[in-house]
Amino acid sequence: MNPNKELWEKGDFTKLAETMRESGTNLVAKLGITPGLDVLDLGCGDGTTAIPSARLGANVSGVDIARNLVAAGNARAKQEGLTNISFREGDACDLNELKDQSFDLVVSIFGAMFAPRPFDVAKEMTRVTRPGGRIVMGNWIPGDPTLVAQILKISSSYTPPPPEGFISPMTWGVESNVIERFGAAGIPADRISCVRDTYVFDAPFSPTEFVHIFRTYYGPTMNAFAAAEKNGKTAELQQELEDLFNSQNRSPVKGISSIPATFLLVTVNR
Repeated sequence: MNPNKELWEKGDFTKLAETMRESGTNLVAKLGITPGLDVLDLGCGDGTTAIPSARLGANVSGVDIARNLVAAGNARAKQEGLTNISFREGDACDLNELKDQSFDLVVSIFGAMFAPRPFDVAKEMTRVTRPGGRIVMGNWIPGDPTLVAQILKISSSYTPPPPEGFISPMTWGVESNVIERFGAAGIPADRISCVRDTYVFDAPFSPTEFVHIFRTYYGPTMNAFAAAEKNGKTAELQQELEDLFNSQNRSPVKGISSIPATFLLVTVNR
């Protein structure tokens, strides 16, 4: 089985996605989406940015490698009565079912960055975007002190080393890598912009309970706990994550979580 597919079909990312809805909607509101725009959301999960795009009247195609998330996205769209959106399985490294220059806007927020072949991802995103269109990516930043980069850093310290040739998804959070990858796909550097932005995870439960959500439903954290258990370090990993979540929680209300995370917002003008 494709290891990337296996990772994201593990657990149930929808439980985590529920804490990302408000920031997803706010991000989409900044993208200038208008009725009739053809939008591809790549690595869309269950529709955190795809569904708000459809609500604004765009014709949205959501593509994700995980079958369970595609099914969840289609169920959400049906529940909302949205007929201008559909979700399907697909791999960001090879969008063979999508024709050249099919979309006005290609969006991937914390999605395509996890695909294993970044140059292929940049090439495919560029290929399916119309001239004059845009590509927008949200990518976590390596070494960043905020939530998600630290979760992934802590988790990786408990798991075995990745296989030879593995390219960390966090490399998408480095501007020079973004420019190199899209440059190889034919995009000049002056058509690429990168700015730091903030995504907020909002949850109606405590930071400690939030750790439980990651431990139970988020593939990378699930793998870290499985490895930690084999080495008798489960309690250490749990404590590290609880300390992280509690220290970064900005909610003034006890039992509520509001945790910001910095990311790199990439805009490519095709």
